[in-house]
Amino acid sequence: MANADRPSGLSPVSYINGSPWTGGGRVYCVLDTEDTNVYAIGDPVVVAGDADTNGVPSITLATAGSTNLVTGAIVGMGGKKYGSGYFDPDNLSLTVVPATKARNYYFLVADDPNIIFEIQEVSGGTALTSAAVSLNASLVAGTNNGFVSGWELDNATEAATAALQLRILGLAQRPDNAYGEHAKWLVLINNHTYRTGVAGA
Repeated sequence: MANADRPSGLSPVSYINGSPWTGGGRVYCVLDTEDTNVYAIGDPVVVAGDADTNGVPSITLATAGSTNLVTGAIVGMGGKKYGSGYFDPDNLSLTVVPATKARNYYFLVADDPNIIFEIQEVSGGTALTSAAVSLNASLVAGTNNGFVSGWELDNATEAATAALQLRILGLAQRPDNAYGEHAKWLVLINNHTYRTGVAGA
């Protein structure tokens, strides 16, 4: 049976030590002056070298490709800062942040470099095989579907190069997943803001 085509960006599943991911992350913001990128759950982001007036660090959408750093993936979002919280009670169903921003937006980002993510392999090209395991690869940007990210794993970039963005750990172990187009892979962020990238094996 063919793998389902359901890209969703980077979805955290566990830690490298085997512990399950429990929903943890850190709060970052996209400043209201950033009127370029649309953001969705699962999108990879990178620190932007600034902060809001309360010192919450700012982020921007990551750039696909070798040498480009990734800080983590968006796992939650809110519209405003209210007191000590970062949600928008007027818009609790927020799923996508628009390109044009009239205010700061706040995101929960899974930014621990030890988090294992699941990501779908891009359509087309030569599908990855078992030989890709323990190699590195880069991301491919994709458009969200109105709810979750459209970013995927680039199956044309696998190599040992340390500057590549992801480390391929293996296939996601599920009955509905197999080698081939749209395969779901387990990866670490290799070229991480908080950890130096390592060469693949």
